[in-house]
Amino acid sequence: MKKIVIGVIAVLVLILVIGGCNGYNSLVKMDVDVQTKWSNVETQYQRRADLIPNLVSTVKGAAKFEQETLTAVIEARASASKITIDPDKLNAENIEKYQAAQGQITQALGKLMVLTENYPQLKATQQFSDLSAQLEGTENRITVARKDFNESVQVYNTKVRSFPNNLTAGMFGFAPKAAFKAEAGSQNAPKVEF
Repeated sequence: MKKIVIGVIAVLVLILVIGGCNGYNSLVKMDVDVQTKWSNVETQYQRRADLIPNLVSTVKGAAKFEQETLTAVIEARASASKITIDPDKLNAENIEKYQAAQGQITQALGKLMVLTENYPQLKATQQFSDLSAQLEGTENRITVARKDFNESVQVYNTKVRSFPNNLTAGMFGFAPKAAFKAEAGSQNAPKVEF
């Protein structure tokens, strides 16, 4: 009888150990996936930042009197490039800082693109046209990368918070990660007045 009880306990311990290992390994895999998706987000934002100097140079030649807007774009780019996040520290505060800095670039670029409407000769140049197309494509890539990152974070956070994985996550320091949120005011449609 004693051997049966010891055997049952040994089997239960073995099941718990195997389950714990599987839970740990799946958390590691999901954590790496979140980090990879975060790298993709950063890569797309860097691609946009790399396009800005060429775009500014192109606009500068045609729009000599719009120095204030060009300076705002350059300063927003410089400010945003200073903010980086360690993939292990993807908390809400860090994501918000990163998103705010990137939002400043988005606003500055928006003003720059509106400004170019006043310069038809600029819009007609092949270089400006190419840069505009690349910038638009990059903005689309950023949107896709952010969406993929948010989906990866959702899967990871669900695993971290689900029982019994939450026990394994707590023992080994797997904490929930933050995702991108919509920009403030994005729920309101813009007003168009003629």
